[in-house]
Amino acid sequence: MNTLEIKGDWNIAKGKLKQKWGELTDDDLDYAEGKVDEMVGRVQKRTGESREAVEKAIQESCDCH
Repeated sequence: MNTLEIKGDWNIAKGKLKQKWGELTDDDLDYAEGKVDEMVGRVQKRTGESREAVEKAIQESCDCH
């Protein structure tokens, strides 16, 4: 999978996550390689969900395992 495909998949995933948790912003879901833990933490803080729930939702949204 090339960088454009990954970026495209992530943009789709962001939309699905924002539908699931309407309070999320683009900044909350700003993906940067190596910063996944930081992003998951921001989503947890904003939504009050567990780390496991956030990680599961991300995986389901983008089919990235």
